[in-house]
Amino acid sequence: MTTLVQEKVAQAIQILREKNIDCWVTFVRETSAGGDPILPLIYDNDLTWTSALVITSKGETTAIVGRFEAESALRTNAYNRVISYDHSIQPHLLKTLQSINPKQIAINYSTNDVHSDGLSHGLYQLLDKYLYGTHFIEALISAETLIAALRGRKTSSEVDLIRAAVKTTETIFNNTFAFMQPGMSELQVANFMHAQLDTFGVGTAWQAEHCPAVNTGPNSPVGHAGPTNLVIERGHLVHFDFGVRQNNYCSDIQRVVYYLKPGETQPPEVVQRGFTTVVQAIQTAYTEIRPGVPGKDIDSVARGVITGAGYPEYLHATGHQLGRTAHDGAGILGPLWERYGDTPNYLIEPGQVYTLEPGVAIPGYGYIGLEEDILITEDGAIFLGEPQTELIIR
Repeated sequence: MTTLVQEKVAQAIQILREKNIDCWVTFVRETSAGGDPILPLIYDNDLTWTSALVITSKGETTAIVGRFEAESALRTNAYNRVISYDHSIQPHLLKTLQSINPKQIAINYSTNDVHSDGLSHGLYQLLDKYLYGTHFIEALISAETLIAALRGRKTSSEVDLIRAAVKTTETIFNNTFAFMQPGMSELQVANFMHAQLDTFGVGTAWQAEHCPAVNTGPNSPVGHAGPTNLVIERGHLVHFDFGVRQNNYCSDIQRVVYYLKPGETQPPEVVQRGFTTVVQAIQTAYTEIRPGVPGKDIDSVARGVITGAGYPEYLHATGHQLGRTAHDGAGILGPLWERYGDTPNYLIEPGQVYTLEPGVAIPGYGYIGLEEDILITEDGAIFLGEPQTELIIR
């Protein structure tokens, strides 16, 4: 049976050929202290001594590791050559590169993408020292485009795992909606959801103290902040931002509930209009998204629905990639703001999984934010779960 690591290493070889890059070197050490973000995809074990994972466009895969980790490297069944050493990796690394004689050597640094920036400055200096005096120094290039493609283009196995995480998240949401009621605090609701995580044997997609975010009414801080002691009241919108990590893959979903005031039979028009506008923004982005389009264009159409309806623009991207982490991959569906670097210009590709998450604040009632997880196909996109298109009313 093929493992995910084997799948991703094989995929890396194909991407190297596509990008016309001869060789890719992932250079690491003591990864338990903070490893390269790409390592779980192409190795999925810790490495202690200075190690190099070398993959070429010709299909050669070499792991150069300390003696006591050679057996673990062999057991990945992803590297057709495992070289162990005792005193220094340098001669083995140089000999391997000399046998390949690459014109380009991609290494893991990037000014745009944190997931492509796993080579620390100190390790870069060490690599530079090892390669000093050879022509390999001039061959070094950023692995940014390679890693962006490798993380972004999900294999069918990865998509199945994300879809399963989405399904679990939807079940926990449904259980939560049946449980919560006016008079409960945000923290009580969050504690129930954490208990559900234990029931399903899954973890949170990001820091547990902030996952879920539960926002009731107009005074709850929306964003990367934890639930508070604010109490759900009738006339409140209750907003959730929640995801699970299941079998190492994540979901990321936002939902909204409205509690009717006494005498109300439906939400106020201002609430319903806000909800309808957010749904329209998501559906418009969903209709427009397709391979070959830069992420900034999808952000523009979704953002335009919100501002065109008279609401302030939301101060975040319309969507991000999803996978091993809640914020995965490189390209985003975002505006050309300095903080996003060049990532809004990255082209959308088949196999990528994105979120769509516009939102609006409704003064006096709370926040309406929805977030759906979608898979990019050859000619568009599909939802990985059931999108919320109707306001949940209690």
